[in-house]
Amino acid sequence: MIILITGASHTGKTLLAQRMLEQFKYPYLSIDHLKMGLIRSRNTELTPLSDDEALTAYLWPIVREMVKTAIENEQNLIVEGCYIPLDWRQDFDEKYLSSIRFICLAMTDEYIKSYFDAVIKHESDIESRLVEQDITIDGLIAENQRMIEGFQSVGEQVVLIKSNYEQRIEDILQTFQKPLDSDVAS
Repeated sequence: MIILITGASHTGKTLLAQRMLEQFKYPYLSIDHLKMGLIRSRNTELTPLSDDEALTAYLWPIVREMVKTAIENEQNLIVEGCYIPLDWRQDFDEKYLSSIRFICLAMTDEYIKSYFDAVIKHESDIESRLVEQDITIDGLIAENQRMIEGFQSVGEQVVLIKSNYEQRIEDILQTFQKPLDSDVAS
């Protein structure tokens, strides 16, 4: 099984991947690590501050083929990162899609407003972030709205974080093998 985890910045993609690794023993690939490896090795002119669309266009073909290889080899893999395009499904036929689970995490406006300080406080729980820009409430709200609207526009479900973050992550862990249809944005 392949589990693709995407979502807006600070929604806990890496945390969820780490918890899945611990609970289900599936290895995970951070698309950010792939990005930085390609940038630091000078295999691209892109930078960590490049436009997300340009980074997605560059990284997704590599990630896509890694996913196909894992499926063909009957391996489990969690892939997490924000560089998964809205139309990712078009790159796989049913042979592959039947082995892929997709999770998109997003926070509601109310959650961001109520828990912004906690979100920032926990931004380095799994990995030490080198924050290069200030994160604002308005910026985080806008990014989450873009993610929700974008993935909904192509028929994807979005797992909304509305209140108790830890409980929502636990809910996902308990049900990730079943359709994630509770508390999704409709």
